[in-house]
Amino acid sequence: MTNILWFDELGMADLPQVGGKNASLGEMVSNLAELGVRVPGGFATTAEAYGRFLAHGDLRGRIRDAIEGLDVDDVTRLTHVGTEIRAWIEEHPLPDDLERDIRSAYDRLVATDAEPDTVTWAVRSSATAEDLPDASFAGQQETFLNVGGVDNVLAAVRAVYASLYNDRAIAYRAHHGFAHDDVALSAGVQRMVRSDVGASGVMFTVDTESGFDQAVFVTSSYGLGEAVVQGAVNPDEFYVSKPALRAGRPAVLKRSVGEKAIAMRYTDSREAGSSTAFVDVPDLARSQFSITDAEIEELARQALVIEEHYGRPMDIEWGKDGVDGQLYILQARPETVVSRASANVIRRFRLRERGTVAVAGRAIGQRIGAGPVRVLTDISQMASFQTGDVLVADMTDPDWEPIMKRAAAIVTNRGGRTCHAAIIARELGIPAVVGTGDATRTLTDGTPVTVSCAEGDTGFVYDGLLDFVEEETHLDKMPEAPVKIMMNVGTPDQAFSFSRLPHRGVGLARLEFIINRQIGIHPRALLEFETLPDELRGEIAERIAAYDSPRDYFVKRVAEGVAMIAAAFAPEPVIVRMSDFKSNEYANLIGGERYEPDEENPMIGYRGASRYISPDFRACFEMECEALRHVRDEMGFTNVQVMVPFVRTVGEGHAVVELLAENGLRRGVNGLKVIMMCEVPTNALLADDYLEFFDGFSIGSNDMTQLTLGLDRDSSLVADTFDERDPAVLKLLSLAIEACRRQGKYIGICGQGPSDHPDLAEWLVAQGIESVSLNPDTVVDTWLRLAKTTDVVSG
Repeated sequence: MTNILWFDELGMADLPQVGGKNASLGEMVSNLAELGVRVPGGFATTAEAYGRFLAHGDLRGRIRDAIEGLDVDDVTRLTHVGTEIRAWIEEHPLPDDLERDIRSAYDRLVATDAEPDTVTWAVRSSATAEDLPDASFAGQQETFLNVGGVDNVLAAVRAVYASLYNDRAIAYRAHHGFAHDDVALSAGVQRMVRSDVGASGVMFTVDTESGFDQAVFVTSSYGLGEAVVQGAVNPDEFYVSKPALRAGRPAVLKRSVGEKAIAMRYTDSREAGSSTAFVDVPDLARSQFSITDAEIEELARQALVIEEHYGRPMDIEWGKDGVDGQLYILQARPETVVSRASANVIRRFRLRERGTVAVAGRAIGQRIGAGPVRVLTDISQMASFQTGDVLVADMTDPDWEPIMKRAAAIVTNRGGRTCHAAIIARELGIPAVVGTGDATRTLTDGTPVTVSCAEGDTGFVYDGLLDFVEEETHLDKMPEAPVKIMMNVGTPDQAFSFSRLPHRGVGLARLEFIINRQIGIHPRALLEFETLPDELRGEIAERIAAYDSPRDYFVKRVAEGVAMIAAAFAPEPVIVRMSDFKSNEYANLIGGERYEPDEENPMIGYRGASRYISPDFRACFEMECEALRHVRDEMGFTNVQVMVPFVRTVGEGHAVVELLAENGLRRGVNGLKVIMMCEVPTNALLADDYLEFFDGFSIGSNDMTQLTLGLDRDSSLVADTFDERDPAVLKLLSLAIEACRRQGKYIGICGQGPSDHPDLAEWLVAQGIESVSLNPDTVVDTWLRLAKTTDVVSG
């Protein structure tokens, strides 16, 4: 008869005795410590001990009688029965030998601790059916933090036992076919990590939205990790490249500052249920990252060790001890949602119309849902919730789960991508928008809304019921295409998802899109930050607070955007076009009006190559070069190639290539190719001269068409004349294609034309174009059409 097992004598084979969570802790303590994975020590009570606890006084029989015939969809009745059972368990005495063994183990832990007078403990639940590859209990049982003194630990163990009959746990077992008697509970007693004065969070070894498996996703906030898990805070978020990490290179792909408005800290109490409390985080700390790049990479390294040991994607909780400065792993379990999705089937949701955005937040689930709003401010209101409603709440915890499965979508004020609402939404396959800030105040009960999580990192709640469609692609049924199909990608937050589509890389990554979305500030305003007016300087200072300097902000944010796309599509080429804002577009950035001219026709004005080499903009362009050089040479994404837009003369092209080389982007070095946008008629007419300085062309059909036909495509008066298939345009395209093929250089097209006109795409293939770069929503259709056309021609 065994009541207690120590973590260092446990492994996954002991799951029937100590449950998934404690077995995993033991597995890591026993096998991964020498590989750098730090897990605080402790002990676990056994399932056998739990069984004898229930058998004592026939408590198990009373529970069985109370739960028999219970309709778990009757929320009111479920709440009543669950409350009654938990009270029975918490009042029930532990068997004498179990209490004696817990006291003895506790004394041994305290006696061997470096701080015996102040050390406290986490008392964690671990169910014997928990954290299995095909089941996710998502925090259904309780964990109690900062518990001190053996009597409080004993009370916490009984409270952990009682949590097996939380309302959500009862409902989950009923819905998933687990017999209540078949699930036992183990209590883990683990040394507390002082993350109350440090930081903590959750990380996944796979992207939780797209399933992209070459990055580690890390969340972090100040204080104890329960705040992140519960969704009480909007945490910082980071992506880390696995290949860069393994190569010992800088590996942080993306950094996002979370609001981090509150933190869970210790109280003076050491009793379960009153030993922690939320406190406000000072404004300055909110605007900073809660952990450093070095700490992010160290966490990701530990995550890789854990993933490689278990041989599957993992969901990991971690804590930074604010006293000793070390990073610790607190839990690790299999990821159970995206890792089970079919690798050969892509399901994409797409809105067919747009509406007014009511609220926005973090998108979870890459789906779209619609229904009437149901604002719930308290769990006691659950009985009013109807199947198909859109659940709107401040945040959710496991007690909300009985109604979450009936929701068309979920919207919360608080929470990040690893919070409870996000985890459950993914499990259930419904969209969720979390961290909106004010959904419960902005949305009105009963109002119909459409919740879209299919437009990137940001999720939108639109007024009204909008039309949308679900599209399914079977990748294993895609035929061979007669040309390289590449993609136009301007939004880094969608890169992981887009990379699941069939592709041969990215033919156009627009740097101006990255600057607009991730920076939003005119580069000269950042370079001249100290000389700006107070009001403008204050506005910019607020945005860049987490970075070392204004220049650091620009370079790192551009590098992050490019690195996300490069990582998503590696090893295929990613052609990054240097910024191609026109003066009126630059003027719309913060501070932009101070630096931009008022041009009559910006379309053919101060843009592209002529802007880069001008004295007024050269320093800004050099920051772009620094960002790309970091991505290629430091992070190791040599699949990034550079493209120069809107080159009017051969001399201008030569000057830009020289400027790139001066800034560390020299053709041929480290495999760098410099491509030129072929979009001005002179580019095609003098193609051989331009190709002396460039490694190929990418045709920009929009500008080439309007400049060839002498029209403004934005003018409704002449818009009908705009057609990339005009014979004059086709003649110029032929010249460009022929010149590149003659010289053995790259020739592709990244303009809108092939996406809009199937016959143009077919003509380009017949001319010998090497690649066609398309908008993501047209990739599959164009691929299939070109493959079919080729079959017809060859047949």
